[in-house]
Amino acid sequence: MEENAKKKTILIVDDEKTIVTMLALNLQKEGYNTLEANDGEQALNMALERKPDLILLDIMLPKLDGLSVCKRIRQTLNVPILMISAKDEEIDKILGLEFGADDYITKPFSIRELMARVKANLRKAEVSANIIDKKEGEEEQAEDESVLTVGDLSLDLARFEVRVRGEVMDLTLREFEVLKYLANQPGQVVTREILLEKVWGYEYYGDIRTVDVTVRRIREKIEKDTSNPKILITKRGVGYYIAAK
Repeated sequence: MEENAKKKTILIVDDEKTIVTMLALNLQKEGYNTLEANDGEQALNMALERKPDLILLDIMLPKLDGLSVCKRIRQTLNVPILMISAKDEEIDKILGLEFGADDYITKPFSIRELMARVKANLRKAEVSANIIDKKEGEEEQAEDESVLTVGDLSLDLARFEVRVRGEVMDLTLREFEVLKYLANQPGQVVTREILLEKVWGYEYYGDIRTVDVTVRRIREKIEKDTSNPKILITKRGVGYYIAAK
């Protein structure tokens, strides 16, 4: 019983019961507990009541679509959400990330790829939670130790807060981590693959377009003119960097 309680719990949401059963069996083989839902309303209620450690969430669902479920869960829970869909259109990726999804995978996918993403997102969430707990348990650090400043960009590492020219920006934890990683090495170009490995937590199974969409979302929040960014810069064909000033 005690050992079972330590297992991570994953909520699987898909209207195709065969897919849910297949995913549940494979996740249980890997040592996870599973919860299952076949429509959006059931998924939302189950997520809020049971508070799983990660959610696999299909976009096309009866009663309440996956994007709406994701948005409403995000208002209450800070749980990793991995969107699943048969669609491979850029607009879905943008919407999924905008509504708070942490990752995105399209059907058909291999079980090996899915498991790699599940493990990576759980690991990243655990690391982030440990950092937050540590910060809450410590005395406040001196400001110069906990604030990272590069030009107009300022990151409060203790509060997970981003300011641009003194104004607080509303960024997700993932967006904050992208900026933090780049701001720690201003002027140095970082490839999409490295960002996937260091921020998302996996090497070969990630879709580099996820990085591009996340960068686009960050720019919409921190740049005056997204067509002519001054803070988060693209090195065409290579990757991204924070302008050193």
